[in-house]
Amino acid sequence: MSSRARAGAPATPRVISPSPTPSDASEYLQDGAAYSGPVTRSAARRRQTGSLTPQLPIHEARDEESDPELRRARTRSRSPIKRRKAKDVARAKTDTERSPDSIDGVDSPANGVAKSSDGLLAPPPRVNGSVIGWSWRDFSRSPSPLGLIPIHRHFQTLIHKHEVPRKALHVSIGFFVYWLYVTGTQTSAVTPYLMAALVPIATVDFLRHQYPSLNRLYVKWLGALMRETEYAGWNGVIWYLLGAWTVLRFFPKDVSVVAVMLLSWCDTAASTFGRLYGRYTPRIRRGKSLAGSLAAFFVGVATAGWFWGLLAPRTGPFPGDDQHPFMFQGVLRLPSLLANAIGLDESAALTGPAALCVMSLWSGLVAAGSEVIDLFGWDDNLTIPVLSGMGIWGFLKIFG
Repeated sequence: MSSRARAGAPATPRVISPSPTPSDASEYLQDGAAYSGPVTRSAARRRQTGSLTPQLPIHEARDEESDPELRRARTRSRSPIKRRKAKDVARAKTDTERSPDSIDGVDSPANGVAKSSDGLLAPPPRVNGSVIGWSWRDFSRSPSPLGLIPIHRHFQTLIHKHEVPRKALHVSIGFFVYWLYVTGTQTSAVTPYLMAALVPIATVDFLRHQYPSLNRLYVKWLGALMRETEYAGWNGVIWYLLGAWTVLRFFPKDVSVVAVMLLSWCDTAASTFGRLYGRYTPRIRRGKSLAGSLAAFFVGVATAGWFWGLLAPRTGPFPGDDQHPFMFQGVLRLPSLLANAIGLDESAALTGPAALCVMSLWSGLVAAGSEVIDLFGWDDNLTIPVLSGMGIWGFLKIFG
C-alpha cells in the first residue's frame, strides 16, 4: 500500500517563467532542455532548414556588489510624474551644457555680464566690431551685478547695494561747484581743468580694457567708486566730466551752474529714494520708478529756488560777471505772438516770487525728465546735465 502510494505520487512540478532571463536560457542550453515558446510554422521551417541564425546566449556579470540594480528587489516606479520630472531635469542639463550662448555652462544674463563656473560673474564676451569688448549700449546702468569687483563682495550693503562712496563723491561735486561760485570763479576758468582731467582718465580707462592686469589693478584701488557694470565698460567719471564740461562751456553761467547741481543732487536723490521706495510705486521704465522721479523733482525745485532766490542775490557781483551774465533776471514774459493770440498785453510779465516759483517748478520738471529719459543708452551722468541745461536754456529763451 505504502509502496503503491509512493509510486503514484506525482513529482514536484517545475515552474518555467514565460520570459526567462539570459542566465536561465544558458542553463537550459547546457542541459539540453531549452525552453521554447510558441513557434510559427514558418519559423519552425526555417529552423529545420538551418536558415535561421542561432542566437548566442548573453553572458551576464554577476557582480552584485558593483551593480545596485541587482541588489534592489523593487522595480523602478513607472509614475508619469516622476518620469516627466526626470526628463525635464535631463533636458535642462543638456541645454545648459550645449547652449551656444553660454559661458562655462551658464547662460549669459540680459545685462551682458556672464557667470563663471565658481558662481561669480565674469567679463562679458568680446562684441564684434568693438575694441574694448563692450557694446555702446552697455554703459553703466543701475542696478549692477555682483561678483566682478572684490570689494563689492566684502561690503555688499555699504558699497554694492547702497553705493555710499559713489554717492558721496556724486554729492560732493555739487558742493564743490557751490564753493567755486561763491569764490567768484567764472565758468570759463573751470573748463580747462575739466578737460585736463578728462583726457588722462579716459586714456587710462581705454588702456585698462586692453590689458587685464591693469584692469585688475584699477579695480582693486577704485572699485569702491565703481559699479560692477563698469568693470568692462566706461567709467562713469568720464561721462560726469564730459557732461559738466559741456554745460559749463556752452551755456550761460547761471544755467550751467544749476545744471551741474541738478546732476549732483537730483540724480543721487532719485537713486536713493528709488531703491528704498521704488517697489511701492509704479514703474516708469526699467530701472526708473515714480518714487525716484518724485525725489528728483522736489530736489530740483529746491535747488533752483535756493540758487536763484537765495544764493545769487546775496553773493556777488564778481569780477568778470559782465562777460558771463545771468540768463534769468527774475522776469518771465510771454512771447509777443502768444500774448497777442490770447489777448494779453505784451508788457505783462511775471516778476518776483511768482517768476521764481515758475522757474523752480520748470527746473524740477526738467531734472526729473532728464533723469528718466534713456537717450540712445547714454550714461545719465552725461544726459542729465546736458538735457537739463538745454531745457532751462530753451525755457528762458522763450519766456525770459
